Amino acid sequence: MTTTGRTIERVRTGGAGALVLAGLLLVAANLRAGITTVGPVLEQVQHDLGLPSLTASVLISLPLVAFAVVSPFAPALARRLGLERALGGGLAVLAVGLIVRSLPPQPLLWAGTALLGVAIAVLNVVLPALVKRDFPGRIGPVTGAYSAVQSVFAAIAAGAAVPVAAWSSYGWRFPLAMWAGLALIGLGVMAPQLRRRTVVPPAPDDAGPDEVAYSAPTGRSPWRTALGWQVTVFMAFQSTGYYILITWLPSIEGAAGIGSTAAGLHQLLLNGFGIVGSIACSAAIGRFRDQRLLGVLAPLLFMSAAAGILVAPRLSAFWCSLAGVAGGANIVLALSYFGLRTSHHTQAAALSGMAQSVGYLVAAAGPIAVGALHDLTGSWIPALVTVIVLDLALVCVGYLAGRDRVVG
Repeated sequence: MTTTGRTIERVRTGGAGALVLAGLLLVAANLRAGITTVGPVLEQVQHDLGLPSLTASVLISLPLVAFAVVSPFAPALARRLGLERALGGGLAVLAVGLIVRSLPPQPLLWAGTALLGVAIAVLNVVLPALVKRDFPGRIGPVTGAYSAVQSVFAAIAAGAAVPVAAWSSYGWRFPLAMWAGLALIGLGVMAPQLRRRTVVPPAPDDAGPDEVAYSAPTGRSPWRTALGWQVTVFMAFQSTGYYILITWLPSIEGAAGIGSTAAGLHQLLLNGFGIVGSIACSAAIGRFRDQRLLGVLAPLLFMSAAAGILVAPRLSAFWCSLAGVAGGANIVLALSYFGLRTSHHTQAAALSGMAQSVGYLVAAAGPIAVGALHDLTGSWIPALVTVIVLDLALVCVGYLAGRDRVVG
């Protein structure tokens, strides 16, 4: 069956739908754990390898650079391999990268980190397209669910990094490698689906008995629309603020006299309360005619948290919790926009690739710039001021991206 000028979405039901959702959530569990585990042990890595702050910030930002470089090509990879196989390949490469980065000598740390970034870039882009294709009527709730799972494992990774490093004879190398097991579990759950080759978009005459045929999607490229750029800037600025805090919060708190154990706990709160923000935002998305209120409120909360850390660092437990709620809401909004602001899943993949390419290129510069400013000034105040300024701009962009419109 075909239609003219629109896409017929396939919705999986029953056991097949449960399997797809389980695989989707396991993929989401792998999106941040390998990244958030680095910040709490970064000072140990710097001490052991003799890395200055600027070099350490480049290490943290390397996955974001990979996101920016690889994201534009991920939709084409998904069209060639199919969504399921693209996700399976991403999980396999992720497992390899996590193990390689934990091994001596030092060049393997950089090589493994780059592989990790390439893998997560593919997973980041393909996952929203899978949501748009298989759950078109539940984009907000499903995006919220996988963002919450992402935050759960990000929080566990951040909170466990220092204790695991202390417990293991391998030190910081063990927490950097151990999340390869989670990637392999996700790959195992997805294995039955890898026998399929669901091409995006499928040709009408290729549809099997359990497939719905699609007409060729039409519409404007998001690269040529104001709305596409509004969504992209929202993705960029919220990611930059988040990664600045994830990277440098332990060091910022250390400079304020807060111990490493407490700083690790605050990282746990930052990521853990992201679950609250993700769930709350996903529930709220469907209750409003558009997302303008959410697009303004979440950046304001994140800005307040950064200002609180600046003026009252001894209350960082509260400020990190607030930042977690706001950050969780911001990322759910950013990811939901890929489906909410597009007409079909191929356009969602295109907007996802655009927003994540440009967004993570900007986000990669944030921790590096802050690390350089710290080396230059000896102060972490520029880091927090940068986050505050970004979120002021994000309030305006959030209002524009939150309007009820779609890319042409």
